[in-house]
Amino acid sequence: MAQTAQTPAPPQTEQPAPPGAAGRAGAPQGRGRGGGRGTQVQIQPGQECPAGMSEVRPLTCQPPEFPPPSIVDYRPRNTLVTPEHLVPRAKFPVIDYHGHPGQLINSAEGLATLMAALDKLNVKVMMSANTLSGDALVRTLATVNASPYKDRVRILTGINFNGVGPGWAEKAIAQLETDVKAGAVGVGEIMKGFGISTRKPDGSRLHIDDPALDPIWDACARLNLPVFIHTADPAEFWQPLDFKNERWLELALNADRRYQSEQFPRFEELMTERDHLFKSHPKTKFIAAHLGWHANDLGRLSKMLDAMPNLYSEVGAVLYDLGRQPRAAHDFLVKYQDRILFGKDAYQPEEYPYYWRVFETKDEYFDYYRDYHAFWKMYGLDLPDVVLQKLYYKNALKLTPGIPQAGFPK
Repeated sequence: MAQTAQTPAPPQTEQPAPPGAAGRAGAPQGRGRGGGRGTQVQIQPGQECPAGMSEVRPLTCQPPEFPPPSIVDYRPRNTLVTPEHLVPRAKFPVIDYHGHPGQLINSAEGLATLMAALDKLNVKVMMSANTLSGDALVRTLATVNASPYKDRVRILTGINFNGVGPGWAEKAIAQLETDVKAGAVGVGEIMKGFGISTRKPDGSRLHIDDPALDPIWDACARLNLPVFIHTADPAEFWQPLDFKNERWLELALNADRRYQSEQFPRFEELMTERDHLFKSHPKTKFIAAHLGWHANDLGRLSKMLDAMPNLYSEVGAVLYDLGRQPRAAHDFLVKYQDRILFGKDAYQPEEYPYYWRVFETKDEYFDYYRDYHAFWKMYGLDLPDVVLQKLYYKNALKLTPGIPQAGFPK
């Protein structure tokens, strides 16, 4: 289960000032030619227009004539006429490394429903990243193995970080070895609560790179188990909840994604601990979920991949950042084609085709599937087939020996 953050009430957001307040930014210039109902004001280079006004000419601000819609209600029609290539089915078979199929893998009926949807999408293997361990893992694997789909589901086990201290590592490693014997093929998804809210017995925060955890990471290397780890959240979740924050709507909708309070470790603190963990265990294969939350800064992620040969990453739930920088994202995925895996995260069959369209086409200026994640548009990356194959399945097969190899193109 994901650990959700406890958050205080959101801070007050700035509100548009009435047109009469605009005079604070400069001298009135009279009614604008555009018919706005307020006065124009002049601003200085580098200065922003007052709230409720827009820069209609260089250094000249003016309010609209009519009350503006809210961010929720403004849904302009797209008048761009350009070729459209919908991709309902992936070009090559896919391994979804970041799968959350939930209860669908716990019954024969659920598995049949899941596979019918995945067949339409050309997703061949679903990796369940729900941190199943112990009896729950054994029961689920028994259900999968008794079905016609035993080669279509693989399960990542979890690590219980409660009670870290003397004797913890020995118990955790014993459970890990038991889960591997039962059929687990990796570890994960280690959820974001690890680092943010998980506590040691004395009440102190369990740091991601706590030395008490070293034996478990060494055991993962010994057992050749990739570790799929989700650290933190997008950096903007730590920034003030104001109208400068491009994730404002998402944060306003989801209280558990706000980390402005001092009760939470800072974003960069978590990143520092995470990177130290990766570097301290060079024999352990780590997969940073969500492109490490650096899809908006691919240069930073590139430096990490260059410095950490044991590091891989996956694209789940960050398509909005790749699709808004098609040239840079294309070049990044080509350069690091051996290090990036496909993952979707939330299981919503109707959302997968957006990934295929971004990765496989040259389409321009099309919608993302959740407007609260991204109010901007997507562009296709037009990735070469060799890169698509590695992204969709080859890298996962190379990294995780427990995934069946048969049935994939060579």
